[in-house]
Amino acid sequence: MPTVAEQFIEVLVQAGVKRIYGIVGDSLNPVVDAVRRTEGIEWVHTRHEEAAAFAAGAEAQVTGRLAVCAGSCGPGNLHLINGLYDAHRSGAPVLALASHIPSAQIGTGFFQETHPEELFNECSHFCELLSQPAQMPRLLRSAIQTAVGRRGVSVLVLPGDVAEESAAKPTGHGVVDWDPPTLLPSAEQVAALAEKINRAERPMMFCGAGSRGAHADVMELAEKIKAPVGHALRGKEWIQYDNPYDVGMSGLLGYGACHEAMHKADLVLLMGTDFPYDNFLPQANTVQVDIEPTHLGRRTVLDLAVHGDVAETIRAVLPKVRAKTDRSYLDRMLREHAGQLEKVVDAYTRNVESQVPIHPEYVADVLDDLAADDAVFTVDTGMCNVWAARYITPNGRRRVLGSFVHGSMANALPQAIGAQLAAPDRQVVSMSGDGGLAMLLGDLLSLRTHRLPVKTVVFNNSSLGMVKLEMLVDGMPDFGTDHDGVDFAAIARAAGINSVRVEKPGEVRDALSDALSRPGPALVDVVTDPNALSLPPHITGEQVKGFALAVSRTVLSGGVGKMVQLARSNLRNVPRP
Repeated sequence: MPTVAEQFIEVLVQAGVKRIYGIVGDSLNPVVDAVRRTEGIEWVHTRHEEAAAFAAGAEAQVTGRLAVCAGSCGPGNLHLINGLYDAHRSGAPVLALASHIPSAQIGTGFFQETHPEELFNECSHFCELLSQPAQMPRLLRSAIQTAVGRRGVSVLVLPGDVAEESAAKPTGHGVVDWDPPTLLPSAEQVAALAEKINRAERPMMFCGAGSRGAHADVMELAEKIKAPVGHALRGKEWIQYDNPYDVGMSGLLGYGACHEAMHKADLVLLMGTDFPYDNFLPQANTVQVDIEPTHLGRRTVLDLAVHGDVAETIRAVLPKVRAKTDRSYLDRMLREHAGQLEKVVDAYTRNVESQVPIHPEYVADVLDDLAADDAVFTVDTGMCNVWAARYITPNGRRRVLGSFVHGSMANALPQAIGAQLAAPDRQVVSMSGDGGLAMLLGDLLSLRTHRLPVKTVVFNNSSLGMVKLEMLVDGMPDFGTDHDGVDFAAIARAAGINSVRVEKPGEVRDALSDALSRPGPALVDVVTDPNALSLPPHITGEQVKGFALAVSRTVLSGGVGKMVQLARSNLRNVPRP
């Protein structure tokens, strides 16, 4: 009979798992050795278990399939927790193996003892202790199906001594249901939705990550009801491209007319979004469509809650919706959107190629120009989120991954590792802040170890820019946000990674072009302006007052890259007043 560890790996291979991310050690050794002796699965060594969990989460988001990470007993698996929180909140199917101290020692305060079945409860749908061989393979298959079926994290806790024991039951063969669910709302809900839409004179649609796969349906409904279409950050990659009704994005990183369109509408259709910032929502005249029932109504009061998949719901309601002929509200919002974007264009383009320190917006704009049409961008939390949201142009093929729900620092580099291993033929670019990169800096070595052609672009402003902005808006002088400058190119070069430091804007394009064309890992360390901050499209009077009291620097209130071109083109079909 195989050991429990060997049975564990065999079940993973049957489920299509190609790799396990983690760091080897003590209680994990039986599992790692089983990987060594099994064809079709590999061990991906990271320098930090947090990076392993982030990498697994990114792989799961790119492939839609189960990804796996592992941590040894005590501190080893405890390091997984931040990346697992991110995967869980992002809906990424991830299995975490939390190996444990010897089973006979549990409860005695043994060396490195923790209680992982308690620690991981909040960031998982499934968290169970496998305490005896007879629980395998049933418990593992249940963990896998839960992660895949509920789109989140499962944690299996396995003591090292149990992993070494002989299996008690044959492995057999299991089937994993990978197909994502679709859900058609009830006929009553569809009829009620149609009635709401038909009565509205100024409808608008606000789309989130749940609109994935529904682009054509959203556009068809928007055309029929003459509705402006805005998006949340996680909805950008699925909705903004080829969108003649685009009015931008709302939220802390927002831009354009989305906020205004939402608040002047007499019907707001929230489509597949769990947008967390309730103060940006009108709190009235709102209908929400979502496949996850717990999302309905938890951010705003609703006139109607529709439990259903976005695409299926739109297809069901379209025949019941009367075509509207009045475009006045849509056209007004398109003009407002274009006007707002035009106002900020000059601030980001005037003499930008000669200004030092380098404008980070310029770096993002050039990167958007040069990157592949199917590139995967991973984006650090903070100001990099802003530059990606405003400058990376979606096209239906590109992906943009970040810690958009959990909001963790240091996510971009490890997510790039998982994305590149999951999609070896695609270009993967990590948009790293200097603060985020420094936090998990050791995993630059993982790029070198695994020869991963990830391109790391460091927005190096020697500052925690988003934290600085938070302080200034609250009326506080920024404190503790700036730090010593670091030459990340020199560090990467010492690690054996091709790298270049860029301090002049005229060198940006050539440096990025060279890095993107290289076959192996590369790092471009760009020294950027720490005072290039970004305000959301709507802030309160108190925030403005606080900001005015605190800041004497230049703060840019927009920056939109090629989105202004989309806005201009959308105006071509708008009649002149």
